[in-house]
Amino acid sequence: MRINYNVSAVIANNYLNRSDNKLQESMARLSSGLKIVNAKDNPAGLAMAKRMNAQLEGLDQATQNSNDGISIMQIADGALSEIHEMLQRINELSVKAATGTLTDDDRKIIDQEVKQLTEEIDRTASEVEFNGQRLLDGSFDLKAYTDDLDVKVAYYSDEVVSGAYTIADLEVKFDSEGKITDVKKVSTNIPGLNAYDSTQTDNGGTTVDWEEGGNLITIRGSQGTEIKLEVQENYTPPTTTAPINVIIPGFGSLDMQIGSNEGQQLAARIPKVSTELMGIANIDLTTQEGAKKTIDKVKGAIQYVSSVRSRLGAYENRLDHTVNNLDIITENVTAAYSRIMDTDMSEEMTEYTTLQVLSQASTSILAQANERPAQVLQLLQ
Repeated sequence: MRINYNVSAVIANNYLNRSDNKLQESMARLSSGLKIVNAKDNPAGLAMAKRMNAQLEGLDQATQNSNDGISIMQIADGALSEIHEMLQRINELSVKAATGTLTDDDRKIIDQEVKQLTEEIDRTASEVEFNGQRLLDGSFDLKAYTDDLDVKVAYYSDEVVSGAYTIADLEVKFDSEGKITDVKKVSTNIPGLNAYDSTQTDNGGTTVDWEEGGNLITIRGSQGTEIKLEVQENYTPPTTTAPINVIIPGFGSLDMQIGSNEGQQLAARIPKVSTELMGIANIDLTTQEGAKKTIDKVKGAIQYVSSVRSRLGAYENRLDHTVNNLDIITENVTAAYSRIMDTDMSEEMTEYTTLQVLSQASTSILAQANERPAQVLQLLQ
């Protein structure tokens, strides 16, 4: 027996310390509910869990972004629904003014109401907003640019491929007020649009339309390609050697972050809505002939608004599915995160009970080991 170095006590104390440390770790897991409390518990698992946690938080925000996108589509569609109603009223008044049973004085009264309706259409479209951002004024429509200050691209269809193009031989006639009265010729290398010449009977399916009393011309191709040009009075016709350069970059739409990672975006194009683009900015119902022309123009305007609304509806349906998909991903990632981070309380409680017994046993053995040197006194008596 030795009294200077009590090896039995040292051994018992070591096991007591080990049991106590494990007991503290078990208590931390039980009190926090986490399997990984500190990085040393599972370094690789902690790294995976933190990446998953970042993804989960990103998915939650992406879901909110998608719901905001749905709200935008609903707000825009609500305004367009009312614009549709006004167009239907204009169509009704146009049909009414086109009959021969009315006098020109009667038509002037009808024309006054129509003028108010067209002004209200422009006002409604220009003032619809979400979070301070205008929705129907072209802010979220695809952009295009020219190097001629007197020629602007007001709109182009989805069929127009992004790129750099030219417009040559654009011959336009204006009246004394600077409004377009005729388009003689236009040539462009935009895919889907052929050269147009008013003297030709066949231009390969390409047509050119313009609104009386306006500055907007519409060039349509046989493959659904369409581009609207706003031509001002000071415009000078280009030549084949010095054409107008047109840049169609294909951006400008509303980009919504609908995922937790870079590049997971939805580009929503919201075309500009105005009486000018619809072709009814300068309609005149004061004469029977003008009323007859207006009937056809209103049909085109209704078709334009319907196409915008159908686009918004498609985006809304897509965002609905996006939200559902994000919810499913969040559910599965949460389950994976839980398997890594959450502790099994029943299993951990069993471990805690075992460690508690071992700690109590180690304490008892250490007390007995500390008493062993006192037995030497019996040998010294």
